[in-house]
Amino acid sequence: MTGRDRWILRMVYEHRVLTTGQLAALAFPTTKIASRRLAVLHTYRILDRFRPLRVRGTAPYHWTLAPAGAAILAAEAGVSVRELGYNHQTTLSVAHSLHLTHTLGVAEWFTALITHPHDGHVVRWWSQTRCQRLWGDLARPDAHGRYTHSGDQLDFFLEYDLGTTSLPRVAAKLHGFAELARTTGTVVPVLFWVPTTSREVNARVALRRTWERLPDPEAVPVATASAEFLGSITGTSPADQVWLALHTDSGRRNLHELGNLWPRRTTPEDGIDPESNWAPSSGSLALAPPPPSPPASAFW
Repeated sequence: MTGRDRWILRMVYEHRVLTTGQLAALAFPTTKIASRRLAVLHTYRILDRFRPLRVRGTAPYHWTLAPAGAAILAAEAGVSVRELGYNHQTTLSVAHSLHLTHTLGVAEWFTALITHPHDGHVVRWWSQTRCQRLWGDLARPDAHGRYTHSGDQLDFFLEYDLGTTSLPRVAAKLHGFAELARTTGTVVPVLFWVPTTSREVNARVALRRTWERLPDPEAVPVATASAEFLGSITGTSPADQVWLALHTDSGRRNLHELGNLWPRRTTPEDGIDPESNWAPSSGSLALAPPPPSPPASAFW
């Protein structure tokens, strides 16, 4: 087991499922090398894999945690597999989940942000499951991230939209984030990522209507962007100039520039950090979240 192998185990434990392409982009020099190493881990029942049915073509392998992999993580944490919260059948059920496309979409978004060659770095990527355990009684973001650029840090919640949910329901999520801000005293931007520019236009109307009616709108900074920009401009990532703040029409901004638009935004240093003071009461969050990229020693 290499450092990279152990990082992969923590990643699939945290995010439930990742594809060969995503793991290759995050941790390997080529897809061929990634496929070869992942196949070895599968042979020893460290990872499980499946391929969703497609009408045309063949889907890539999707990787989840297998029993031997769970045993390795449990041993490292000094707990039993049961205390880790691992259940083989439950883990495999993601293959038939109606939310599989959404889960992989969030992973693809972060993969693009992490691997795009720019000056910024993703230093935190927490899964929907972890967010739900931490803040689920108030708000349920699809992910939580921390992005650094030239010494500045931006904490954010991600709402990843597939265009299948009605816009009033999408906008209604702002109420939960408003309650989270009121309860914790932290002001964390909410980034809405939608599939098309037309969807973004309509979403902004619904979001603005709900946002203006919040008890304290400025406590819930919001920005939107469309996935169409990634397809229309080669090499574009969520870090680039694709974001529109909800409270102003001053033009699209890079991800790292958004923090300057919200004076009340809580900096990571001033805000509460659940990672440091939260004691898990159930096994599913017994392990600390892995860094978004493998450690420098991962390849040895």
